[in-house]
Amino acid sequence: MIVVSSCLAGMKVRYNGTHCMQDVIRRLVEEKKAVTVCPELMGEFTTPREPAEIQGGTGADVLDGRARVIEKSGRDVSDMYIGGAHAALKKIRELGATMVVLKEYSPSCGSAMIYDGRFENRKIPGNGVTTALLEREGIEVVSEQIFLGRLEQSGEI
Repeated sequence: MIVVSSCLAGMKVRYNGTHCMQDVIRRLVEEKKAVTVCPELMGEFTTPREPAEIQGGTGADVLDGRARVIEKSGRDVSDMYIGGAHAALKKIRELGATMVVLKEYSPSCGSAMIYDGRFENRKIPGNGVTTALLEREGIEVVSEQIFLGRLEQSGEI
């Protein structure tokens, strides 16, 4: 079983009420080969919501209390991100997922790059809060780009 970010399957759950649908991922969900999660909604956020970025580090630093997830207005929402990450981990474990495909750049889901915390559309190397937690638990997390690249290399798309 594969778990994927809900927005990649076409669900309008992103902070601004949009999605980032990838047709291949949507099709896997329709064929019951993948299940969706949205750690932010699982952390009790609503859609739409204010944009948020990690300030002072990465998702791993947020888990360790060395960095914070801050909304553009300045509200600290770190606890909601951590709660959503733990809820996603629980669901992923229940499903016995072998791979998790999460949306790159997100403060929850980024696996290689995240925004730098200044709300200036600048990216830095790092992971989101959910990705950091999943990786600590030994669960493979990849971005949609990596996943689609693997499928292409294997001839599956």
